[in-house]
Amino acid sequence: MRRIRAWLVAEWLLVILIGLLPVLLWAVPTPLGNLVDLVDWKTVAALAGLMVLSRGLELSGLIDRLGRMVLARLRSERGLAVALVVFAALLSAVVTNDVALFVTVPLTLGLARVAALPVARLVIFQALAVNAGSAISPVGNPQNLFLWQRSGLGFVEFTLAMLPIAGAMLVLVLALVPLGFGQARLAMPDATRQLAVRQPLMLVSLVAYPVFLIAVNAGFALIGAGLVIGAFALAFRHVLRGVDWPLLLVFILMFINLGLLGQLPAVAALAISAMDWPGGAYAFGAVLSQGMSNVPAAIFLAPFTEDWRALAWGVNVGGFGLAIGSLANLIALRLGRQPGIWRQFHLWSLPMFGASLAVGAVLLTL
Repeated sequence: MRRIRAWLVAEWLLVILIGLLPVLLWAVPTPLGNLVDLVDWKTVAALAGLMVLSRGLELSGLIDRLGRMVLARLRSERGLAVALVVFAALLSAVVTNDVALFVTVPLTLGLARVAALPVARLVIFQALAVNAGSAISPVGNPQNLFLWQRSGLGFVEFTLAMLPIAGAMLVLVLALVPLGFGQARLAMPDATRQLAVRQPLMLVSLVAYPVFLIAVNAGFALIGAGLVIGAFALAFRHVLRGVDWPLLLVFILMFINLGLLGQLPAVAALAISAMDWPGGAYAFGAVLSQGMSNVPAAIFLAPFTEDWRALAWGVNVGGFGLAIGSLANLIALRLGRQPGIWRQFHLWSLPMFGASLAVGAVLLTL
């Protein structure tokens, strides 16, 4: 019974989506065979391949080794905060925001065992950092992955389109660092400890990652994902056991549930009219993310606007604000497990949301 309760808590979003499906099918009667057409399978396949490859890089020990090498050279609390923010932001642009947090937050907790650190604030700033850093990349977060596939642009074109808002958000996060961290000196002798690196897994993951991205960019996400999963099943089966497979089911159900929700006349009329509000897709995407998180907000609003750039900017800004705005926030706060961290998070994240929303609105007019 305890295991079931723990699973329900851990997979609360999946449970909600499963519970909503029969209600939506009652409201929008749809043949079961037609539900398959509501799913963007290219996005699901791309996400599956990236999850496997990111997990491979994580388990290889390479990212952890690089992180410790950098942190071992720091001597102040503020320097540590800047390094963690930059490291988490850059990492999230390559291996997705949630994977970046699964690397940097445990690393922070490990450092806190040998040095007095403001752990809660460091974890909060890492959550802010991955929301900013992941915004620049088509594969940095799930909403970008979905909108990239929908836009039809190449990897570089999408990245250039996201660069202004992602750069602005990262600058804002870094500007907050002096307000949250002082110049107190640190002593972290264990940060230089060498960790084992699994070279075969590291090499395969490093080589396969760019190859898979090229395949996705060329429109072969399904084939590429199949090859990646097949190769890891043969050579590194333990990597597949550590992949968050329920997340794929969450995405499939998001596509189905939100596709059905968008077919309700009243909901569709509201979404269409919202596109005419000041800021349109940008503002509505950011605001709606505060209630349903930015990934489902992107999936829900995409059919109602052709301005994918404004929508992408809006839902990425929407990752700030309330904790529910981004699943990455929930992951960070859950991993951190520090007293009062939820209250502290909103003291930093809500101002970030307001500032980012205003800056993004100005940048969109340029």
